[in-house]
Amino acid sequence: MSEQQHRYRHIEELHAAFEERKTAIRRRLDDFVTVRPQEYFHELAYCILTPQSSATHAAAAIEVLRSLNCWNDREILTRTLSRPQVYVRFHNTKAERLAEAYTQFPGIMYRLKTYRSSHDIRGWLVENVRGLGWKEASHFLRNIGHRNLAILDRHILKNLRKHGVLASLPKTLTRRNYLAIEQHFSDFAERIGLTMDELDLLFWSTETGQILK
Repeated sequence: MSEQQHRYRHIEELHAAFEERKTAIRRRLDDFVTVRPQEYFHELAYCILTPQSSATHAAAAIEVLRSLNCWNDREILTRTLSRPQVYVRFHNTKAERLAEAYTQFPGIMYRLKTYRSSHDIRGWLVENVRGLGWKEASHFLRNIGHRNLAILDRHILKNLRKHGVLASLPKTLTRRNYLAIEQHFSDFAERIGLTMDELDLLFWSTETGQILK
């Protein structure tokens, strides 16, 4: 089989997998658009917790912290995040960053309301909110309804490599590297007739069996 035939086969497999999950994927994307502004901080907190941690544990931790409503108490935050049932790696550092983000959140909301470009607000978040890199800032914005921002985690990068979008996996994700890969991802999605957001959730679901936020 030639390389071109191999790629066509993979694209056909992608379309078949998308048809199976299309309704669930598009429903999830619609869910993000309807998230209320009152929930934005919880989405931000979730994205601060997820790096190098279980997404399931991060979501469970957010529910516990919401019930405690202790976002500015670093001791309670640390103790909660270290519980076995919701254990989040680097809980000391992440507790500190949650408390900082809580204090900072009125300013974050102001910029969410005033910035017109999703890319511009993402850049501001990366520069100004500790705990948010390009991936986490993109994740947060996607979860509150923004579109066409790549969330370049290991599942996505692995699939981009599999489908020939990347020649190799990046060793690091600098700003320049991240944005270049995002453009390649966007071009690939357009070429095969899907949106980048649809393809993101498709890759995630094929890797994990779940369509998470």
